[in-house]
Formats: sequence, structure tokens, C-alpha cells
Amino acid sequence: MQPARRPGGRSAKVRAAVHDAVLELLREEDWDTLSIARVAERSGVHQATIYRRWGTLPALVDDTVTEQLSKGSPVPDTGSLRGDLEAYATQVAADVAGPLGRLYVRAAHIGTRGDDHETYMTDRAVQLEAMLQRARLRGEDPPGLLELMELVLAPIYYHAIFFNRPIGPEHARTYVDRLLRLRG
Repeated sequence: MQPARRPGGRSAKVRAAVHDAVLELLREEDWDTLSIARVAERSGVHQATIYRRWGTLPALVDDTVTEQLSKGSPVPDTGSLRGDLEAYATQVAADVAGPLGRLYVRAAHIGTRGDDHETYMTDRAVQLEAMLQRARLRGEDPPGLLELMELVLAPIYYHAIFFNRPIGPEHARTYVDRLLRLRG
């Protein structure tokens, strides 16, 4: 008879506690004050465990952000292409403008070289393509995924990276308008 397994187990609980501590600290303080010692203190997980699992502070932060991104906001299903695109664009803009926005931008920039980011991007692309397919099935003429990314999502990140000022919901809707005008 095998012992009963705990859902998630100790490893999942440790990971969750450490990730929560990283997110709390980054919401409260500047990136420069973050340290593995502070994460260990906040999470109740020994520093040695954190070093053994993640190795470095950047690896820990990247893992935390990648997990947050993979949870992501669900792709909307409002019943119309315009509604779906506006809801999605305003959510992305809000995420980038939020307290973890700089980390999301950093993860989008740095994470392109890792398998976890590729998995996130692939998963999100599949979800966005399903949103576009729903529009096709309703008889609408949606853009392609690349058009959506280039004309709506890329400018949102561009503003955050190069102007250091995220855009608001109205500005995000402007990108959707521009995309749909180009399609029409």
C-alpha cells in the first residue's frame, strides 16, 4: 500500500510561498532592495532551499514572473470581435501599467530566450487564435494573429519600454480601432 500523496506536495507549497513573497516585496519596494535573504524571511523558506531551487535572484524573479504571465488573464469572449479585442487590449494595458508591469515588460524582453517563455507565448497564441476563430464562426472578418500582435499588443509594450509610461484603456482601444479600420 502506497502512502497518500498530497496534492501539489511540499515542493508546490514552497514554490507558492516563495513566489508570493517575491510579488509582495516587489509591490512594496523597489527592485534594488529585493534579495534572497528578504524573500526567505518573508516566505518562511530557508535561504539554502531558495538557492538550491533557483540559484540566483534573477532566476527566481524570472520564474515568478513567468508563472504570473502563464496564469494570465483569460482571453475574453464578449460575443463580438470588437468587444473581445478591446477587452483583451485594455487588460494587457492594465497589466503593463500595474504594480508588476515593469516585471512583465522585463520578462517579455529577457524571457524570449527561455523555454518557459516560449511555452507561455505558444499557449497565449493558441488562446488568441481561438478568439479570432470564434469571430470567424460568427461571420466576422478578424485580423490574423500577427496583425493583432503588431498593431495592438506591440505598441502597448513599446510605450512601456521606450517612453516608460504605460498607456490607459482609451489608448488601448485606439489601437483596436486602428486595426479594425485597416481590416475594413
